Amino acid sequence: MELLTDAAPARCAEMLALGAVEAALVPVIECQGIEGAAVVPGVCVGAREEVRSVVLVTRGAGLEEARSVALDTTSRTSAALVRIIFREFLRREPEYVPAAPDVVAMLGHCDAALIIGDPAMTFARTGLRVYDLARLWREHTGLGFVFAVWMALEDNAGGRARRVDFAAARDEGLARAEEIAAFYEGRLGRPRAELLKYLRENICYELNEEMRAGVELYFALAHRHGLIPESTRPRMFGP
Repeated sequence: MELLTDAAPARCAEMLALGAVEAALVPVIECQGIEGAAVVPGVCVGAREEVRSVVLVTRGAGLEEARSVALDTTSRTSAALVRIIFREFLRREPEYVPAAPDVVAMLGHCDAALIIGDPAMTFARTGLRVYDLARLWREHTGLGFVFAVWMALEDNAGGRARRVDFAAARDEGLARAEEIAAFYEGRLGRPRAELLKYLRENICYELNEEMRAGVELYFALAHRHGLIPESTRPRMFGP
């Protein structure tokens, strides 16, 4: 088994479920359905206030006016969050249309569009209204939002994956934020200072009590609206 494998988040969950890897960064909506795996405590990928890389976009209208929403097909977690925001908080049910992450094309046939990841950081915003999903969640719940968690196979609790100090790895990555921002500055065409702020301020890497409460509320609401089969708390290693 390789020490490190690079794959899309949804694929990471699949590989962990199949036992092809010992640990993986898993989209939070997937973490209840992986038998024999548990969440590594203390670490995550989320946002306390504003994430910037997961957004809803309109041509200037308010979300309460949206009759149709194009959903970026690359994220089940964010797509479910959009449905929760509309059903639970806005009390509306627009039509949802799966789409590739192209803002112009998405808004060409829908009133709003969900964009995540690099495309959400780089699209031209002129004439558009941008709603940050983590901020919308915070405004309605008072909690941060977790997009992904680290999980490891319980059978390997004494093996290599369990011995990895995930918190130390997180801290090492943050210590190299300047280097990471410099690398992506050219790739994304965004100013280095903006990328540093994203890495150091927008993204939350600590799975503390508030963030865990956000996860539990997300599961409860997702279950209430039929988006997941159950809303049980994921198993965790340690306390």
